[in-house]
Amino acid sequence: MINPKIVLIGAGSVVFTQGLLADLFAFPELKTARIALHDIDTERLATAEAAARYIAERRGADAHITAHADRREALDGADFVINLVQIGMGEATRTDFEIPARHGVRQTIGDTLGVGGIFRALRTFPFLKALGEDIAAVCPGAWLLNYTNPMAMNVQYLTAATGLTRVVGLCHSVYWTMHDLCALLKVPFDEITYRAAGVNHQAWVLRFEHDGTDLYPRLDALIAEDEQLRRRVRVDMYRRLGHYPTETSEHSSEYVPWYLHHDSEIERLRLPIGAYLGIVDENVAAYERTRDDLATGACIDVEGTMEYAPQIIHSMVTGTPRTVYGNVPNHGLIENLPAHGVVEVPCLVDRSGVQPTRAGALPPQLAALNRTYLSMNDLVVRAALEDEPRHIRHAAMTDPATAAALRVEQIWELCDDMVRAHAERLQPGLRATLGS
Repeated sequence: MINPKIVLIGAGSVVFTQGLLADLFAFPELKTARIALHDIDTERLATAEAAARYIAERRGADAHITAHADRREALDGADFVINLVQIGMGEATRTDFEIPARHGVRQTIGDTLGVGGIFRALRTFPFLKALGEDIAAVCPGAWLLNYTNPMAMNVQYLTAATGLTRVVGLCHSVYWTMHDLCALLKVPFDEITYRAAGVNHQAWVLRFEHDGTDLYPRLDALIAEDEQLRRRVRVDMYRRLGHYPTETSEHSSEYVPWYLHHDSEIERLRLPIGAYLGIVDENVAAYERTRDDLATGACIDVEGTMEYAPQIIHSMVTGTPRTVYGNVPNHGLIENLPAHGVVEVPCLVDRSGVQPTRAGALPPQLAALNRTYLSMNDLVVRAALEDEPRHIRHAAMTDPATAAALRVEQIWELCDDMVRAHAERLQPGLRATLGS
């Protein structure tokens, strides 16, 4: 594969696009890649193109860069498609927080499970179906590398609704968890051996060693000595479940019923309710700074981000073997989780593609939590596939944090309000309000 064509869908997510391009152009073999940028926002697309050309110049790359308002035009002949799209942007995200809050549901990030995750998925599915149809029509051999959340729901829907098989969901949570644990224990990251598995944002560190020595006892000792460490959700979960979760405390609190419904736990574990709205504002400000800096000729950031997509592309282009963590249909990879669910496991990558590895059975307490997560995912996906609005409510009833906060009739009322707010972005069959 010489000069691969790499398409960024939702390239107007400029800050993320910058990091990906900096990573891509850091590889000598990818400096002449063909980069096609697509976004429906013309200003953001123009900013992304300007940033791409700036980063290519700074990195000494001779890439062929094009910008496209038409998605099929951008996709034509693609080898790799990177999906970065967020349907509804900050406005929709704010709705995902404000309406549940009025009903008494607390969220911190709201993009994976819970009411926020459900409706982020439902407004993304119509786009994913159209994207899949375009890929099948103009670049059927391309690999689709998805970054859009809710990761597990989106990958399950993509494979079920479009028939695409070269789909991998990518998230940096495993990498950064291990990186941060190494910093905490003062162990060089490149000297450890680790293995994780589970579901996206709720995977588990199953092996953590340095020179063949288990590092968990050292982590236990550090936690015992440090009260502030014990005031974190992921540490609390680790102490009770025996394996460290691979997502932040803010995220992890939303996937279980034990924390967000209790004022004392929010205080004890320092949980920032509604934290993601601040991140949304920061992302908008970062975009505006980049846009303005490019317009005035000021310097912009060209630092890499160690994301998996550029590493996968480099391995497939050059044959360099790597291991990354990917989100893929289970099909027996984790034997005590549902076969149709999407799991996060180590994947081997080389010229032949992305090959998931079998993790076997998870410890039963971990599988129990993951099964609840995947059950909710399945109901959301089925709501879309079967055009069944009742399954939206069933998913919210199954969600641990929502069920801990509300009575069942309140859950249905909340779903009706969310449907009304997001109706124009939902497929027509899911726009019905059903009452309590």
